[in-house]
Amino acid sequence: MPLWLTVLLAGVLLSIWTSAPAVGAEARASAESATQTLTGKQLYEARLALYRQIQKVTGVPWERLAAIDQYERTLTLAHPKDRKHNERLTGIYFSGMAWSGSFNPDQDDSNPGSIAFFDGYGQDGSGDGIASRDNDKDLLYTMASHIAAFGQSEDNFHVALWEYYHNSRSVQRIQQFTKLYTTFGTLDLHKHAFPLPLGSDYSYRSTWGSGRNWGGYRIHEGTDLFAGYGVPVRSTCYGVIEVKGWNPFGGWRIGIRDIDNRYHYYAHLQGFDKNLHNGDVVKPGQTIGWVGSSGYGKPGTQGKFPPHLHYGIYRDSGLTEWSFDPYPLLKKWEQDERKALKSKKKGLSPK
Repeated sequence: MPLWLTVLLAGVLLSIWTSAPAVGAEARASAESATQTLTGKQLYEARLALYRQIQKVTGVPWERLAAIDQYERTLTLAHPKDRKHNERLTGIYFSGMAWSGSFNPDQDDSNPGSIAFFDGYGQDGSGDGIASRDNDKDLLYTMASHIAAFGQSEDNFHVALWEYYHNSRSVQRIQQFTKLYTTFGTLDLHKHAFPLPLGSDYSYRSTWGSGRNWGGYRIHEGTDLFAGYGVPVRSTCYGVIEVKGWNPFGGWRIGIRDIDNRYHYYAHLQGFDKNLHNGDVVKPGQTIGWVGSSGYGKPGTQGKFPPHLHYGIYRDSGLTEWSFDPYPLLKKWEQDERKALKSKKKGLSPK
């Protein structure tokens, strides 16, 4: 590059950096405080209003924006130290390098001009002349602009996600979340149900982590709920069926992905609801199968243990999944459902 051009570019960049207004810590603190005071319903309403606002500008459907935002939120939950950020409406996170540009000497750059020069993602979505990694509109507009650049079709959406995450798991999760938001038309998809009807005869205790010998030593990654053959097994969540079929260990089993990126595993079933298929959407309390004793062998093997439902739950870190004890959640869902039924009988709305 000629010396005169190098000097000219340096002068332009210096002018851009020195003229960029600073992002006030006081404004960030005020926004963080306001977000923390919102109730669950208010939070969903505020997020949806933001998604619809960015949809009008970029053309990206709010369901896709919500799905990306929710997936990003689950990643932060799995990696709180690596993705630490101020409390805000959006869960979208950009590293300083991704936002400002790989070769940008200022990894905290908030000037749209210099960020664009260094091919950073960061853009100004609020119209204040600042591209801030702490501004909800800037973050969502930046992500939406990336998605919109590839086109609006489902295939284009798939490609845009791949080009950003370079991870097939991420693409699948966001497409699943999009389907849930599109099907139900709301952000409030966090309701749960107990996996067995409360009126049925069942028993369970915490069995997570105990030893298992069939097929080699392994720990028990779930809770066993003992009940009679044919007792309905219900979805505990709003979710998308990810796996359905035979597993040598779990027998007839079904796996469902929820909006919090948790995988719900139901095993040893007697059978499935024949109308359900991979990719279908389910809701809390919906019958997905029936209690049985299948498993520990080739397809069709049954009766090697008493009939029961093995229920497991796994969290996705973005690269791998790990199980955690579902017992506390099962107790909570059971208690919440009993409380709701009591309130319904008394003619009261549950709190």
